[in-house]
Amino acid sequence: MALMDFIKKQFIDIIQWTEDDGDTIAWRFPMAEFEIQHGASLTVRESQMAVFVNEGQIADIFGPGMYKLTTQTLPVLTYLKNWDKLFESPFKSDVYFFSTRQKLDRKWGTPNPVTIRDREFGIVRLRAFGIYAFHLSDPKAFHTTISGTLDKYGSDQLEGQLRNTVVGHISDIFGESGVPFIDMAGNQEEFGKALKAKLDPMFAGYGLTLDSLNVQNISLPEELQAMLDKRIGVNMMGGMQAYTQFQTAEAIPLAAQNEGGLAGLGAGVGVGFGVGQQVAASMAQALHPAATAPAAVAPAPTAVPAAAVSADEVVATLEKLHGLVGKGILSQAEFDAKKAELLKKLG
Repeated sequence: MALMDFIKKQFIDIIQWTEDDGDTIAWRFPMAEFEIQHGASLTVRESQMAVFVNEGQIADIFGPGMYKLTTQTLPVLTYLKNWDKLFESPFKSDVYFFSTRQKLDRKWGTPNPVTIRDREFGIVRLRAFGIYAFHLSDPKAFHTTISGTLDKYGSDQLEGQLRNTVVGHISDIFGESGVPFIDMAGNQEEFGKALKAKLDPMFAGYGLTLDSLNVQNISLPEELQAMLDKRIGVNMMGGMQAYTQFQTAEAIPLAAQNEGGLAGLGAGVGVGFGVGQQVAASMAQALHPAATAPAAVAPAPTAVPAAAVSADEVVATLEKLHGLVGKGILSQAEFDAKKAELLKKLG
């Protein structure tokens, strides 16, 4: 009876893995009721590693090559004492193959804006996205912490964990660097290097090596980006007063097209200049209160005098009005009237 049972046993002579896709990281060789024959052949191809697990414990790890599983030819054992004695007769053991090929073009990004404390803008929310690449380098760590006893483990199962690990360290990098958002957005390569250095130990704990990490974009949400664009526009035009003058000049053609617009054009120009000067004065007073504070409180005037207009402002406005004459929006008579009105303001 024992002889018949022995004859009925099915023995495995060749153990190998031919990868059928580029996504699988870990794959368990199907054993079922089979036993590994003494002298069986183990083939581990380039970009692969094999792990033998005996009674729940990792016994040995094999790199690329072809091995005859005998007591004499077994490699030097590192994980399980007396493991080589199992090869004196057919035995059962779980064999796992691991792919060490590099996984490229893995995308990461912030699904929601990340709140950070920026040195220049204060509390802001930002978005970032990019790509990274990794490969499995330590099958023992990956088996014990990630894949375990699963028959098959793919990179898509790992994708969410790795992506969240990357995103979770973005706010830390900004806080530790102390670099303003504007400078960081303009130097994405350095930001990527700092983020990779932060993540390397995390990937190593999973048995992985982070080969590269690239930041493709750092940006603010649309509403904050619109506010930043307006601030940049004001600075490019030379400050708040120049920006107000520009807006006033841009409004002149619209005023000329509306009924009653030309009648209030001169007043509108004067108000525009006055607003710009008032804003500039308010900003100066906020920055230097001691220098701009009055010596004594004067009684409030019964009427607000017209704001003074510089010669440069008058010349700029006349050039705008003259352009409207060329476009046929203003007549020569209307231009002459406005010209005289503006020259009076120089008094």
